[in-house]
Order: sequence, then structure tokens, then C-alpha cells
Amino acid sequence: MPKWLEENSHLLKPPINNYCVYNKDVTVMIVGGPNSRTDYHINTTAEWFYQYKGSMLLKVVDDGKHRDIPIREGEMFLLPPDTPHNPIRFADTVGIVLEQPRPEDSVDTLRWYCQNCGEIVHEASFHCTDLGSQIKDAVNAFKDDHDGRKCKNCGELADMVPRNVVQP
Repeated sequence: MPKWLEENSHLLKPPINNYCVYNKDVTVMIVGGPNSRTDYHINTTAEWFYQYKGSMLLKVVDDGKHRDIPIREGEMFLLPPDTPHNPIRFADTVGIVLEQPRPEDSVDTLRWYCQNCGEIVHEASFHCTDLGSQIKDAVNAFKDDHDGRKCKNCGELADMVPRNVVQP
């Protein structure tokens, strides 16, 4: 891993900061920080997180409740399928994420919640063929849609940068 990072860390670019190193019977991604995303990703398969360097914060929505799961250096976490999650990565951190192949008819969703009242502000769904580029496209489209970022419940404009996040 140190050699790969030395030669390839330039590939970990915002806003997603990931690079797929293998994508056959399992998807293996190296993910660096920092990132500043507010979308929650939902997919039909489990995801395995291993934090190689530094710590990260995995924001999840579990039974309708928002909660934070810190994953520290050397720790791992298995996220169940269909769990909305937002991986917050900090500067100079590196993790590895493994994903199972998605079924042919599966749909991934990016969901944005109002950081004021917690209501769903927007969703973008797609059949995942290239996670890095498709997430980046959806995030950028949401960022550029001022009207689409307004919460219908409280009128707050959805943030593009997470609020009140502290590195574990």
C-alpha cells in the first residue's frame, strides 16, 4: 500500500477522491481525503470499509435516525445493504472500500437531506456502471441546481459542505 500511494496518490481527486484498483468479482477502491460531500449513497449490496491511515466518519441513516460511526486507523466496518451513508474523509487519510458486484437490475441512489430539519431534499438514481464518475456527475448537477437544493419543508438551502463535523 505505501508504494501504491507513493506512485498514485495524485489519482485520489475531489469531490469523490477514490480510485478503483480492481473491478471483477469484487470492487476494490482506494479512497483518500479530504472530501466534503453531503450526499448519502444507497446501494443494494454491503460495503466493507477499512481505514488504512488516519480516521474517517461514516454518517448513516439507520431506521430513520441520523448517526455517526467513527472508523479509526486500523479499524474496519461492514455496512449493511440499502443503508444511506455519507463517508466523510479528512486530510491526509486513506481507506480501502470493498463492494460486491451489483445485480444487473440494481439502482444506486444519492440522497441529500436538509441539514436543518432532516427532510429529504433531493435524490438521483442510476444503474451503477462507473461509481466514481457517476457520483461526481450527480454531485456536480445537484451543486449547480439552486432551486433543487431548497428544502420543501423548511426552505433551507441544502449545503454542499457538511456542518459541524469533527474528526474522530
